[in-house]
Amino acid sequence: MFSKASDKLTDALFQLKMSSKQMSRLSSKMEQEAEREKSKLKKALVEQHYDIAKVYAENAVRKHNESVNYLRMSSRFDAIGSRVQSALQMKEAVKNIGMVSKDLEKAMKSMDLQKIEQVMSKFESQFEDMDVRSITMENAMGNAVTLSAPEDQVNNLLKKVADEQQLDISAWLANAPSSVGASESSKVDDEGLSRRLAAIRQS
Repeated sequence: MFSKASDKLTDALFQLKMSSKQMSRLSSKMEQEAEREKSKLKKALVEQHYDIAKVYAENAVRKHNESVNYLRMSSRFDAIGSRVQSALQMKEAVKNIGMVSKDLEKAMKSMDLQKIEQVMSKFESQFEDMDVRSITMENAMGNAVTLSAPEDQVNNLLKKVADEQQLDISAWLANAPSSVGASESSKVDDEGLSRRLAAIRQS
């Protein structure tokens, strides 16, 4: 029973590590694409194609935010992996306590105080290990996922690149239309994640 549960946790840990690496790679890819969009943005501004430049700015901001979200997910996979690792260690500790319990039974039969003292020290050590391993990591990362590029980030990027190119686009920005759906966002539901973590710890 212990072996089967450990095998499942080991498989889960492997999958979590692979998923973390995949999210990290996607994060790097999105950041590279964001840089390409910035290059297009610079060219469009120099050519005074401001409407096109804004589209590139929106793309750059969106891809940068996607990169951040992928990196955030990679970190979350790592955090969950740490919990699974702790669960594996906890199960090993429980198994060790069972072995120590048998040693205690033998020591009590012999009434050898020295052996009893040694066994009790082992008991205390095992429970101390379990206490340390049972401390869970708090997930302090935000989980907002932006569906489209926020207007203020787009405008800030436009201004930044324009300033680098010594261009004045303030008049155009003042009259530029807002991006459609720029304020839309969704929240990642963590309840399912919490339930899965609880199930892992209880298995």
